Amino acid sequence: MKYSRILLKLSGESLQGEQKYGLSTAVLQSYAEQIKAAVATGVQIGIVIGGGNIFRGLQGAKKGFDRVKGDQMGMLATIINSLALQSALEDNGVKAKVLTSIRMEPIGEYYSKAKAIEYLEAGYVVIIGGGTSNPYFSTDTASALRGIEIEAEVMFKGTRVDGVYTADPEKDPTATKFDKITFDEVYNRNLKVMDMTAFTLCKENGLDIIVFDMDTEGNLAKVLNGETIGTLVCKD
Repeated sequence: MKYSRILLKLSGESLQGEQKYGLSTAVLQSYAEQIKAAVATGVQIGIVIGGGNIFRGLQGAKKGFDRVKGDQMGMLATIINSLALQSALEDNGVKAKVLTSIRMEPIGEYYSKAKAIEYLEAGYVVIIGGGTSNPYFSTDTASALRGIEIEAEVMFKGTRVDGVYTADPEKDPTATKFDKITFDEVYNRNLKVMDMTAFTLCKENGLDIIVFDMDTEGNLAKVLNGETIGTLVCKD
């Protein structure tokens, strides 16, 4: 096994599956099965999930919501998703804990680095909800921050796209995928891997990112085994 501890960032939108909103039980089950297989190999997994399938603060702000209130609603959406994934994991026999960056016992325990690492070392999947607990920060930034805090070796960014391309492959049929790219090259080419705050956090703290398609079953195991699917973003 190539990695012993990872931070897995999951997209909120992916959790809605074919629906336009909410949670798809089929996607949750698929994710739970893939994570169960990964845990069985001995890897420790921390997870951060977006909330875009329920509410996205930035879009709310464009429709008249106060930005801070909108972001707080988005934070609560990530906790709903965290509970849904915890439930799916436990249904598949995987021990999972939800830690929240905002106090809301008994829904989840209040997050701390020490508690997260203690649970990881005890064999739990640790799902960290609530973003950074601050407005104006995305769940990408939360995943970068938590990945660094829990001393993960790498961030796996599971999306619907199978890697980083020279351009948007849905708009440009000539776009080609990178197997590996440096942080600096992503900056220079102005590629959209994640928001700049998150990206800079990863770069400055040496947290490599692997962007891959989580919606294809079995891909998580392949990335964990070091297979070249997706795109590795690293320092050099």
